[in-house]
Amino acid sequence: MAHFAKLGVGNIVEQVIVISNNIAITEQAGIDFINKLYNTRDVWKQTSYNNNIRKNFAGIGYQYDQTRDAFIAPKHFNSWILNEDTCRYEAPVAMPIDDNRYSWNEQTLSWDIVEDTI
Repeated sequence: MAHFAKLGVGNIVEQVIVISNNIAITEQAGIDFINKLYNTRDVWKQTSYNNNIRKNFAGIGYQYDQTRDAFIAPKHFNSWILNEDTCRYEAPVAMPIDDNRYSWNEQTLSWDIVEDTI
């Protein structure tokens, strides 16, 4: 199945739909089919749930970056930095790798251990 993201103002993803690979033989064939089906001239970009194209699977609220030809998730923390290779935001400090669970603390710019509440 082929997935397509509808772009709105500012190239923000408004909708993601699925159509058959038999119809979307090429990206343009898929776009033409969608616009004919909905009788629109909306802007659509193909996306891939296994990240084969455009770096990341598009989700509602993601932005399509034309220069990078990539879908980029909204930035959740001001301190996080965009990784140019993956087009994903990363913490400025690596999360510890151990058996604990962590959450990002934007005030201290560090990872806090998440305590189990049982």
